[in-house]
Amino acid sequence: SPVAETFRVIQGAMSEEYVRTTQSVFQFELISCDEEGTQYIDLKTKGGSAGFGKPSVTADVVMSMSSADFVKMFT
Repeated sequence: SPVAETFRVIQGAMSEEYVRTTQSVFQFELISCDEEGTQYIDLKTKGGSAGFGKPSVTADVVMSMSSADFVKMFT
């Protein structure tokens, strides 16, 4: 799916530099017919991470959007 592919690319781009300079956790509530659910990008904990479900720490930013807008935002 486009969302899964976007997260695969994000996970591959994680670096300590991004974590050190960003220091934030982003949670995305995707609301659409084809792909609904919660995803996150953690740029606060060592190494950073991205995935499906809620982050292991409290999110600094929570955004609700369609899965299409999520993919557009990162492409």
